[in-house]
Amino acid sequence: MQIRDRIKEFKRVPASRLRPNPKNWRLHPVEQHDALRGILAEVGIAGAVLVRELDDGFYQLIDGHLRVETLGDQDVPVLVLDVTAEEADKILLTHDAITSLAELDDAKFRELIAETEIESQAILDMLEEMTTEEEAADSDEQGRAEKEPTIPEIYQIKITCRDVKHQEELFNRFTDEGLDCALMNL
Repeated sequence: MQIRDRIKEFKRVPASRLRPNPKNWRLHPVEQHDALRGILAEVGIAGAVLVRELDDGFYQLIDGHLRVETLGDQDVPVLVLDVTAEEADKILLTHDAITSLAELDDAKFRELIAETEIESQAILDMLEEMTTEEEAADSDEQGRAEKEPTIPEIYQIKITCRDVKHQEELFNRFTDEGLDCALMNL
């Protein structure tokens, strides 16, 4: 499969030239704002936002709305993509969604936390919540597996009757013979 490289250029753009995408579906809770400010304070900017160039010389955000909001008037590192509005919508819709499909390797995650010095309480809270959520998910999975009843195999037969009278006759005959029967009309 030939994969197209849609990155047109990397540049630094004043935040005032970046327009939010009106279709952005992501909401950013206070905890996320705090964690982002924490990592920016401890490490700095370590990634570029995704944009597409508009006809008026401004850029429309595809990914990175919270970073741009947090950086204020600073220059923002951007990857300018050569994509149509429709392609930008696909990226906007799937970029974070694909990332969220990743699973957590609990041992490596906990080891990395133990080895990493973190000052920001917001980041520590976020990481604690991630480990708590993972533990809860594991516990729920285990609990469901333990609680799921074993469903016995049931063997049934469906008989198509000529009419209601025939259905009643067969029902009465089979129940008189001790069979567990139910009337159904489809």
